[in-house]
Amino acid sequence: MSEIPLHQFGRARKAREGYTALPEDEDAAVASRTNDRMPSTVVAAVTSSLSTRKPRRVDIYEGDADEEETLLGEQSHDHGEEIRVETSSRVSASSSTRRSKHSGDKSRTVPFRPSEKLQKRFPPNIVRNQKYNAFTFLPIVFYEQFKFFFNLYFLLVALSQFVPALKIGLIATYIAPLAFVLCVTIGKEAYDDYKRNLRDREANSQRYLVLDPASYESSVEGGPHTRSVPSSQLAVGDLILLEKNQRVPADLVLLRTSDSSGTCFIRTDQLDGETDWKLRIAVPVCQKLNGDSDLLLLDAEIYADAPIKDIHTFIGTFTINTPPSSSRNEVPMVPVPTIEPLTAENVLWSNTVLAAGSAVGFVVYTGAETRAVMNTSHPETKVGLLDIEINRLAKILCAVTFALSLVLVALNGFRGLWYIYIFRFLILFSSIIPISLRVNLDMGKTVYAQQIMSDPEIPDTIVRTSTLPEELGRIEYLLSDKTGTLTQNEMEMKKLHMGTVSYGFESMDEVAHQLALSFGASDPGHGRKHSLATGIQLATRGRRDMSSRVHDVVMSLALCHNVTPVTNDDGSVTYQASSPDEVAIVKWTESVGLTLTFRDRTRIELQTPTGSKLNFEVLELFPFTSESKRMGIVVRDTQSGEITFLQKGADVVMARIVQRNDWLEEETANMAREGLRTLVMARRKLSEQSYLEFKEQHHLASIRLDGRNEAMAAVIAEYLERDLELLGLTGVEDKLQDDVKSTLELLRNAGIKIWMLTGDKIETATCIAISTKLVARNQYIHQVAKLQTGDEVRNQLDFLQNKLDCCLVIDGESLQLCLNLFKNEFIEIATKLSAVVACRCSPTQKADVARLIRSHTKKRVCCIGDGGNDVSMIQAADVGVGIVGKEGKQASLAADFSVTQFSHLTKLLLWHGRNSYRRSAKLAQFVIHRGLIISVMQAVFSSIFYFAPIALYQGWLMAGYATVYTMAPVFSLVLDRDVNEDLALLYPELYKELVKGRVLSYKTFFMWLMISVYQGSAIMIMSLVLFENEFLNIVSISFTALVLNELIMVALEITTWHVYMVISEVVTFFLYALSLAFLPEYFDLTFVLSVRFAWKVAVMVAISAFPLYIIKLIRSRIAPAASSKLL
Repeated sequence: MSEIPLHQFGRARKAREGYTALPEDEDAAVASRTNDRMPSTVVAAVTSSLSTRKPRRVDIYEGDADEEETLLGEQSHDHGEEIRVETSSRVSASSSTRRSKHSGDKSRTVPFRPSEKLQKRFPPNIVRNQKYNAFTFLPIVFYEQFKFFFNLYFLLVALSQFVPALKIGLIATYIAPLAFVLCVTIGKEAYDDYKRNLRDREANSQRYLVLDPASYESSVEGGPHTRSVPSSQLAVGDLILLEKNQRVPADLVLLRTSDSSGTCFIRTDQLDGETDWKLRIAVPVCQKLNGDSDLLLLDAEIYADAPIKDIHTFIGTFTINTPPSSSRNEVPMVPVPTIEPLTAENVLWSNTVLAAGSAVGFVVYTGAETRAVMNTSHPETKVGLLDIEINRLAKILCAVTFALSLVLVALNGFRGLWYIYIFRFLILFSSIIPISLRVNLDMGKTVYAQQIMSDPEIPDTIVRTSTLPEELGRIEYLLSDKTGTLTQNEMEMKKLHMGTVSYGFESMDEVAHQLALSFGASDPGHGRKHSLATGIQLATRGRRDMSSRVHDVVMSLALCHNVTPVTNDDGSVTYQASSPDEVAIVKWTESVGLTLTFRDRTRIELQTPTGSKLNFEVLELFPFTSESKRMGIVVRDTQSGEITFLQKGADVVMARIVQRNDWLEEETANMAREGLRTLVMARRKLSEQSYLEFKEQHHLASIRLDGRNEAMAAVIAEYLERDLELLGLTGVEDKLQDDVKSTLELLRNAGIKIWMLTGDKIETATCIAISTKLVARNQYIHQVAKLQTGDEVRNQLDFLQNKLDCCLVIDGESLQLCLNLFKNEFIEIATKLSAVVACRCSPTQKADVARLIRSHTKKRVCCIGDGGNDVSMIQAADVGVGIVGKEGKQASLAADFSVTQFSHLTKLLLWHGRNSYRRSAKLAQFVIHRGLIISVMQAVFSSIFYFAPIALYQGWLMAGYATVYTMAPVFSLVLDRDVNEDLALLYPELYKELVKGRVLSYKTFFMWLMISVYQGSAIMIMSLVLFENEFLNIVSISFTALVLNELIMVALEITTWHVYMVISEVVTFFLYALSLAFLPEYFDLTFVLSVRFAWKVAVMVAISAFPLYIIKLIRSRIAPAASSKLL
């Protein structure tokens, strides 16, 4: 723990002005008591300022004499010697500690009104999500493009055309396609980054009101003391005034709120994914001041620990050196310096939103040091697996091209300028790796994106990354968030169990009746009070007994919570709390007759079924934490003065706190099996004496710096959490999103392994895993929590190794330990399990898990979430899907695909994903075949004509072949489908086949290679066999046969005909026929229109295409595709 300057001698001036010091022995006691918790560095500051000045870790007043004079007290040097003598041992200890501290320590002690020099030590408060700047844009974009061998090859081929000796055909045919692809990519990247820049500028230019000491001194009393500052210019130490619904621009310590109780609510959905409002508490000393302007006169400082990622932890202190007073000579009524502890409850994190009222905060962390930025990872450019596979094939094709060129030159005996001939052959065969492949695939992706966005069954789906639709067909792991993704985050109380009696959702009116009885409502079934003990009365006594028990449990549930009723503008009341469970329980108490009407930090007011008001004073509040798994409250009934400690929490922790019973464990297990979230309610009555004793010990523990939380927990355990009276058990249902169960079942049948990563509690996550059917009926659930050592981890991994059919539920701490110690072993076992649930995951942990699965399994990972806390995970996945939900659009904007509900994932993956991948694979192989066949013809031609590097087809024929004559039919393959939509969703097992990647593999690639070699050779050799006297006729015969062959091959590849396919085939054929008349330099019209030409072409096409049709027919009979079996 870092040292905290306490500036105890700031009292010196006051002592001379009539302040009576404490007795020496008492002072020493205070000093010794504070010394072990809060070592003072002030003495060291004075000593070092008197001696030679050395650089220090947290020397906040260095180089600013005025600042030092004001904040350390005017007369501090007078007593310097005296202080130094008394505490010389402490000085040497603290200075040696400081020297041993790491120089990179980022903890800070910031005074009110800090100097500019101090403020400049911390990072600027700038939001920056841009990927590029003006200097890096082109270099990075070009690198991203040309790191692909595919594009680099074409760049080199295009550049070679500027060398006269290597020039073949039109330069435009080489440069235009490459330039087109690059321009589209650069334009897209530039536009995306421009939009990011606009969003950043908007965030950075949002203006905030800062309390301004300069204007305060010069202004008339009661005038404005604020100035408007853009978010990017806020600095550590600024005092910011926030209004309702304003975004918090930096991490602030909450000093004052407009609510007299010193509390305010914030919305944290963009930080932790939870939709509920969180209560935050202002520093009590500041809240008591008369107005915001008094903060500017305060002689105080705030210590904050070094910035960390954890949003649930903050360690700091608030120190007042000189108490606020109306006159200089007034004697302060409190000892100075006054130190108050600061926790996460006193802090507003950046990117949260103030939900109600206004507040003043003190900036402690800015820019890169804020929790929001530390939990966000920068997006990387995503590349689809199909693109990587095609890049791999391009390398093979390049090797083939080079080998072919070398063989042809070698067969010619390396004569003449053979090295130039090699290059000329390389350029002649460059169509083997067609640049049009890239253009076709990019256009195909655009078509798929359009089909997804125009699908009426998944409305409002948006494709934000149009380069990844094929990836949707290759998913093997689905990582899902829980809150808002699988669940609606809407709770409803379903059950109340009290040991001997259980009330279900239908019998809640009986609870209301018993409660009304306990509050004195008349019961027609009652006999006279003093009659003889008849059977009726005995039954009534049991009933009275029951109504008092119902009264106790309902009253406790109505008091033990963190819920605040908020009156809206229209007069309606909504409940706000940090947990939706609590809101559900308070709504339930209202429905049975006990209504929460008012709540602040000090008082709770309830309205009974009879209409009377009950007032309770809140003495202590112990909020729910993930470690404690429980929340407690100490209240005093203002009428009777009775003090009660009420506590509710998870059964695992409450079971050892409450008195012995025989039903709690069994009933919680029953409710959990139904998927209900359980809470145990208990209480303990306290005497005034025992409460005061507890309060004193608790305060002493709360101001410790080392082991503060442990000390406070120990005090609570000793004084309060003993032998609690067990009142009842509640079961709350978290409503699921529409069709979640059927969606998860379909995805599981499609061979997708599903992981649930959530920030929620382990019990809650287990309940949801059961209710969503993520865990199969009777499947064993293995919970792993609170692992501390490597041996424990090893034991758990050994157990899981032998039980791979179970569902693993693991908490964030244990997960981190597993990843730190046995990363490979853990991920090896976890990826084999049918389902994994990780709880209490930070945003960074979620992203790490996604990256780990990707790198270890080399499989495709899809992440889906709906909150700002899911952004890192979504960006780390191969495919990120964001749900537009209650938690805003942050996840949706960061994702590659945006959907409106979880169930749309089925259609997105099993239909659109499957089609996109199959179509692109077919398209890619066909375009490669189209390039290969013409290169094989070129090779045959050159080898027959003395190995001369002369082009067979030149100019417009080459340009037209890849565009006008074949592009439309080949591209129409993006509309092909093997099964209809209903079958694809009815048989999710069809999706499993694609995951193996057999649609585009080395096997299919070499099959197409063989087809190309056969067809190219057949057409060229037949042209030469049917050779005419003129060379021109070879060109016309072979080229016509080639175009017709391609049209027939497209027809053979189509599974389901579409109207556009028919049109493209017919139109292309007529276009070719028409162009023959306009290209006399290649086609002799009289010969083309002759019968000889027609039969020769027909024979050639038959020889090249008919055998393939026969082979396809035989294969469909012997080894039919899985999809064809369903038709």
